[in-house]
Amino acid sequence: MAITSDTGGTPVKTDVEKALLGGSTYRSLGEQRLSPAEERFERGRRTIGLWLAPLVSIVFLALPLDMAGNQQTLAGILLGVIVLWVTEPVPIPVGGLIGVAAVVVLGVAPAADVLGPFGSSTVFTFIGAFILAQAMLKHGLARRFAFRMLSLPGVGKTTGRVVITFGLITAALSAFVSNTATVAMLLPTALGILAVIAKLMQERGIAKADFDPTRLRVGVALMLMLAYGASVGGLLTPVGTPPNLIGRDLIAEATGEKISFAEWMVVAFPICALMFVALAVVLLLLNKPEIRHIEGVAEYVASERAKLGPLSRAERNTLIAFTVTVLLWITPGVVALAWGSDSSQYDWISGRLNEGIVAVLGASLLFLLPTDWGSRQYTLNWSDAARIDWGTILLFGTGIIFGALLESSGLAKTIGEGSADLFGLSSVVAITAFAVLLAIIISETTSNTASAAVVVPIIIPVAIAAGVNPFVPALAATFAASFGFMLPVSTPQNAIVYGSGVVPITKMIRSGFSFDILGAILILLLLPLMVALVGLGS
Repeated sequence: MAITSDTGGTPVKTDVEKALLGGSTYRSLGEQRLSPAEERFERGRRTIGLWLAPLVSIVFLALPLDMAGNQQTLAGILLGVIVLWVTEPVPIPVGGLIGVAAVVVLGVAPAADVLGPFGSSTVFTFIGAFILAQAMLKHGLARRFAFRMLSLPGVGKTTGRVVITFGLITAALSAFVSNTATVAMLLPTALGILAVIAKLMQERGIAKADFDPTRLRVGVALMLMLAYGASVGGLLTPVGTPPNLIGRDLIAEATGEKISFAEWMVVAFPICALMFVALAVVLLLLNKPEIRHIEGVAEYVASERAKLGPLSRAERNTLIAFTVTVLLWITPGVVALAWGSDSSQYDWISGRLNEGIVAVLGASLLFLLPTDWGSRQYTLNWSDAARIDWGTILLFGTGIIFGALLESSGLAKTIGEGSADLFGLSSVVAITAFAVLLAIIISETTSNTASAAVVVPIIIPVAIAAGVNPFVPALAATFAASFGFMLPVSTPQNAIVYGSGVVPITKMIRSGFSFDILGAILILLLLPLMVALVGLGS
């Protein structure tokens, strides 16, 4: 953010809430407070990307590869877009739009087919969730939730405990609620917690008066814990995330063995537990908080909670809309627990309570619940809603487009089968390792659901052709499909926390790459062991 001074040359004290809760995702160099070294790095990174992106695409398109023309064109465009996303010579959402335009202009697919995925329910989940978050931020409900969490016994003592506790809450919720919905509902609280920590640092003299709270390492750790913790928790149950259901059904078709809800949890629990430990270590080491002990936080939190007073009418309305949305989001999971995810009851409920539709309905309540009926004042007006981060919505929309094109053009299948032939896979260990690697790579540039839908059907015939039981490799691919943490378009969770403006793309790539590696190792080591212990896949 740009920092100004008064006439005496004294830096103006940063308004922490405004900086964190009213900022934008993408900021030019002039809008950021950077050291000379950081500015040189950022300028160089963005300048290189401006030339490297088209060069990479042109060189790839010129290569004499043995693949269908539309697949090579799509791959060349996607490589150029990834360079734009990583180096940011243009705003990240614009980089995606450039790629989408190139796909149509170069004849990969007609415009109607290419733009169709913008109607995905996930896009509407973003819109509804961001509007709900805007209301929670505007009326102070997020701040109230933040103080409530920080007042839990022992939690507010250190920044590490705050980050880990928040991650545990996120993981537990996402085991039964959609990962996207979990992150969307907790994002305002995470921003509120960060605002409290930043303000405390400012008032204790730990940070300069004119510091930029969007560049705090503790903020990166907290936001990435929110995104990655949801993915880890989503692995715990079959209904935690769509790839789990897709993989389970495909494995049942191929092997005739259906994994029960309880069996899935027994297999997944130790893997998820160790993944969470690895996640906490990675995030707190790579994004070491500026302060460890939060001195005086208990007194500060108590005094600030006292100042908040009772819930206002606007806060109560926001809480009603939020509660209704959450209840409707978790209803399909409750039905799955009671009657099973393959029951007619689950099909009926999940078909009607689509998470995107629920998010839009919940957001709509904010425009219907009045704060002053006499003057027809409602909880939100459209000018409030218009301030949500439309750039993140555009960004993830383009990510969905490329994911759909990878599948429909056959490029993902070509990559998978070509890699299997190239490496001559013949053992269960080699095929499982390949399955994990391929699922993670594909999930970096497309949705986790698409990754599972593409990779699992590739792995099963590869394993069968090699005379290997496909159960473990296919289940490993299902787990790994929920990874891919390096880019904002890799998962909806990444896109949401990137939309907070607190997580620079470079830090997401560094943290995501490290966790991808650790997660892959844990899946390879633990999944075959747990499957054998439970007696599955025999």
